Amino acid sequence: MAIAHAWSVALFGVDGVPVEIEADIAGGRPRTQLVGLPDTALNEAKERVRAAIRNCGLDWPDQLVTLGLSPAALPKGGSGYDLALACAVLVAANLVPAGPLDRTVLLGELALDGRVRPVRGVLPGLLAARRAGLRRAVVPTPTLPEAALVRDVEVLGAAHLTDVLAWLHGEPGRLSPPGPQPAAPPAPGPDLADVLGQPEARWALEIAAAGGHHLLLVGPPGTGKTMLARRLPGLLPPLTHEQALEVTAIHSIAGLLTPDSPLIATPPLIAPHHSTSVPALVGGGVGMAKPGAISRAHFGVLLIDEAAEFGADRLESLRTALEEGEIRLARRDGVARYPARFQLVLATNPCPCAPPREVDCCCSAHTRRRYLARLSGPLLDRVDLRVRMRPITAMSDTDRAVPDGTAEVRARVAAARDRAARRWAGHGWHTNAEVPGPVLRREFALPRPVTALLDRSLASGAVTARGADRTLRVAWTLSDLAGLDRPEADHVAAALEFRDRRAA
Repeated sequence: MAIAHAWSVALFGVDGVPVEIEADIAGGRPRTQLVGLPDTALNEAKERVRAAIRNCGLDWPDQLVTLGLSPAALPKGGSGYDLALACAVLVAANLVPAGPLDRTVLLGELALDGRVRPVRGVLPGLLAARRAGLRRAVVPTPTLPEAALVRDVEVLGAAHLTDVLAWLHGEPGRLSPPGPQPAAPPAPGPDLADVLGQPEARWALEIAAAGGHHLLLVGPPGTGKTMLARRLPGLLPPLTHEQALEVTAIHSIAGLLTPDSPLIATPPLIAPHHSTSVPALVGGGVGMAKPGAISRAHFGVLLIDEAAEFGADRLESLRTALEEGEIRLARRDGVARYPARFQLVLATNPCPCAPPREVDCCCSAHTRRRYLARLSGPLLDRVDLRVRMRPITAMSDTDRAVPDGTAEVRARVAAARDRAARRWAGHGWHTNAEVPGPVLRREFALPRPVTALLDRSLASGAVTARGADRTLRVAWTLSDLAGLDRPEADHVAAALEFRDRRAA
C-alpha cells in the first residue's frame, strides 16, 4: 500500500504552518502510532478517528498504522487534525481515492459517530493555507461563514465524515458551499450626546479618536468616565478589510465568533474586570498561549475601568504592548505572537472613598497618593491625554447648548484622520499615534518658536523624552482637527497641558 498524504494547519498565535499528514499501513502487530510531537488531545485522535471510521461502516486497517505529522519538530495540538487523519488512513487503505485531496486542507474534529465538529482558528488556518498555495478547504459546516472570508480558496462545509467520503468518491452535492453573506449594517452604539456636561473630557475623547491616542479619565463616581469611554469606538472609522480579518482571526482563535456575524468590521471594545488575571489580560495558557484581552482589543479600545483597583502586575504588563503593538508569549510548546495595537482608556476614582464631591473626601493625603500610585509613572508616561473630570451639578440641560452627538464628532474625526493618513501615506502609517518620535523631530521638525514651551518642559524635567514625543503627536492631531498643515505654538501648549495634568 502506498503512503497517503493530506493537509491540515498548526497555529502558533495568529501564525499558521501547513502540516502534511502522512499515513502508512504496513505488516506488523495491529496498532496505531502517531509521530510528530502531538499533544494529549492530538494523541487521543487515534481513538476518535478509529471509532468515527468504524461507525461510518468502514473497517479500520488490521495492521500497523503509522501517522506522521510534518514538520516533525513542530509541536502540534488540538483536535482540528481529526478529519485529515481519517482521510489519510482511508486513502492509504485504498478505501477512497486520493485525487480530491491534492492541494486541499482539512480542518475539523470528529465525533465518535462521524459528525464533524467545529474547531477554533479556522480563519487564520485558511489564511496560512492560502499563503502555502493550498487552494481548497473542507471545514465543519458551522464554520463556513468564517471560512468564506478567505478569498481565493474554494471552501466546502462537511457535517459528517460520510459526506466527505462521498465527495472523495466524486458524488456531487455532498459538501456544502458557503451561502451568501449579506453585509448587515453595524448596530448603532451609544450616542455621545447622552453624556451630561464634561466639555473638556469630550474634547479629549475627540482628540483621542482623531489621533489614536491613549486617554486617562480621573474623577468622582457618576461623572461619566465609563460612559465617555464606551462611546469612543463609535467615533472611530470602520475597520478596513485587512484590519477586520486580523481582528476576526484573533477572535476565531479565542472561540468568540458567531455564525451570524463572522466578520468583525467595527472597532471592538474590551473592558476586563479589575479582578482579571495577567494571563487573561495579556494572554496565556498551558502548552501554547491563547489571546488575552489586549489582543481581542486589537484595532479597538481597551477600557481599564476602576484602573486603580487593578493589581500593579496587571497594569505593568500592558507597557510592552503599548510600545510595540503586539505581545509575544513564550510557553512550553513555543512562542505565540498576537497583535495588540489598541487604544488604552484608563478610568479611575481619585481616592478609595470616592465621594460625589472632593470636599467630602475622608482620605488622608498619603492614602490618596498611595491609591493613585498604583498607576505607575512609566505607565502614565505612555498615556497621551489626562483629564480631570468634575462632578455634575445639574441634571437638566435646558439652559445649555445641545452638545454634539456621535455623528457630528465622528465626521470631524474622519476628516482629521484623512488628513493624517494622506500626510503619512508614504511611510505606511495611518494615525499620528503610530509615528515614531525621530521622524517627528527630524523629517517633520517644527520651528523652535513653536516648540519653545516643550523644550523648556523637557529641560526642567517636567516631561520625559517619551512624553515629549507623545506631546508632538497630540499637537499634530490638534492641527489636523483645526484643518491646518502644521501645528502652531498653541497646539503644542494645549498638548503639553493635557500631559501635565496631575491625577491627584
